[in-house]
Amino acid sequence: MEVFDRQRSLLKRRILRDRAAKTVMQTLTGVSLLILFLMGAGLYFKSAPMMETHSVWKLLTDSEWSPLSGQFGFFSFILSSVYVTLLAVCIALPVSLLTALFLTENAMSWVKKLVFPVLDILAGIPSVVYGVWGTLIIVPFIADVLGPYFTDYTSGYTVLAGGIVLSVMIVPLLVSLFIELFSTVPKDFREASASLGATRWQTSRLVVLRKAMPGIIAAVVLSISKAFGETLAVLMVCGNMVETPASLFDSCYPLPALIANNYGEMLSMPMYESALMFAALVMFVIIFIFNALSRVVLHRVEKSFNA
Repeated sequence: MEVFDRQRSLLKRRILRDRAAKTVMQTLTGVSLLILFLMGAGLYFKSAPMMETHSVWKLLTDSEWSPLSGQFGFFSFILSSVYVTLLAVCIALPVSLLTALFLTENAMSWVKKLVFPVLDILAGIPSVVYGVWGTLIIVPFIADVLGPYFTDYTSGYTVLAGGIVLSVMIVPLLVSLFIELFSTVPKDFREASASLGATRWQTSRLVVLRKAMPGIIAAVVLSISKAFGETLAVLMVCGNMVETPASLFDSCYPLPALIANNYGEMLSMPMYESALMFAALVMFVIIFIFNALSRVVLHRVEKSFNA
């Protein structure tokens, strides 16, 4: 009887611990969602004066930026952010994907021991160092070497410079994520592919990439979110000219650079502060919508690959 009572007591304790753990995890999840809501609500509250005096559609589609005369058009800033981010991802994605495939499928152990610390170092370098590197190396290269082949004049502080610097910054993140994804693909899949006569490249392309595709999409979304909000490095190499870029060799002015350049010195103008908060709100909404849509796409991709 005592043994039975002891077992029943242990079972009750285990149930209580499970319930307590569940409650704690639910609470922390709720706190995370609450923080997200509070951030959005705070940005909306601070940008409300701007939206009350100006049409939101006009703010998003107008390129005229003259705060002293009450003109606040964010279209060129939004377009600059989109151009730089997409260019960075387009450059970094194939490099990262092929690098991760090589390291997981073909590289010798000594190569991995050499490359992995390098990736860790690149991931830990402050963004200002990337900005300095871009200013000293990438900008002069575009202005003096590459630019003359495509345009009559370019200062080097361009969309292309921002995209190159950002791509280098997100390569370590993408490579690390891809290596983790490819490492989770079961070895049996590779052996089955090889037994059918497939080459290493065919196995990598048709088996490893296909199996890891949902994770690849999620990693790309994460890198886009990181690149879209990057501030200091982009600020240093993009030129920060209020204009709608028509080519890769034009200067641009992304939203994060706008906020970083003007927030401290323009707080004496309430409408200007509201405009900068509206810029932050636009970034918040764009990243939120993009991540929400990517989750939908990711869910459908997972269903199609598991079907």
